[in-house]
Amino acid sequence: MTMVMQQLISKSQFKAQLLEYLRMVEKKKQPLIVTHEGKPVVKVIPYQDESVLQSLRNTVTYYHLPTEPIGVKNWEAIK
Repeated sequence: MTMVMQQLISKSQFKAQLLEYLRMVEKKKQPLIVTHEGKPVVKVIPYQDESVLQSLRNTVTYYHLPTEPIGVKNWEAIK
């Protein structure tokens, strides 16, 4: 698991240097948290092309009753 360091800035800092922060998010591909009175209020994240997620569509196995045991024939690991 990779950890992404999230940068925190105040609304006043964000407002004063908006374009700089947007370019930073775009370049570093890391989120930016904007705070108000020390509490997170907005998360700016880099744009991700949705086609990446579309490529995963219909690749996940669906189980009608996920809490029920499945048969031995359904386990790929033992084949």
